[in-house]
This record gives sequence, C-alpha cells and structure tokens, in this order.
Amino acid sequence: MTKVEAVIQTSKLDPVKDALHEIGVEGMTVLEARGHGRQKGHTEFYRGREYTVDLIPKIKIELVLADDLVEKAVQTIVTAARTGKIGDGKIFVYELEQVVRIRTGETNIDAL
Repeated sequence: MTKVEAVIQTSKLDPVKDALHEIGVEGMTVLEARGHGRQKGHTEFYRGREYTVDLIPKIKIELVLADDLVEKAVQTIVTAARTGKIGDGKIFVYELEQVVRIRTGETNIDAL
C-alpha cells in the first residue's frame, strides 16, 4: 500500500479530482493548505498599502492506494494539475506499513 500526497493549485482541484475518479480512485482526503516553494509569494496592494503574500493558498490531496494503481494515479495528477508555470505543486509518495478501518477492524488492502 502507498500513500500519495499532492500539493496543487486551488484552481486545479476539480480537474484532478475528476481525473482520479475516472481511473478508479474511490477515496481521497482534501485539505486547504498555505505555503510556498520557489515562487516565494508576491506583493499586493490593499487600500493603498503594499504587503507581501508569502504563504500562497494551495490544496493538499491525500490518497491511499494499492501499489498497482500508484503510478497511474501520479501520472493522472501530473497531467490534470500541470500549467507549466512555477507553483504547479509537488507529489510525495510514501510506503505504508498498515491501514486499519476503524468501523470493521479490517486491515491493509481490505481496509481500502
């Protein structure tokens, strides 16, 4: 089993979510996040005053998948989230030792 975390632009949530559903991904957790990478934020003006926005709104998607679906899911996220500009995001892939469904006590693949 593998956990995939993707940090993407907020405007790309629906295309990524729809694309993942099309390839058979059934469950995901979506979190609102704030951060920056290389773009380091930007400067804006509000009521005549300049201020720096250094933590940019992002979306974090977390998936737990059977190993045979991981590469397809990663490629799907890349395709759906890419704009070609700085700030498109990152994908992190982790191996999981165990998953337990609290309601039934099922473990690992059965719990997915």
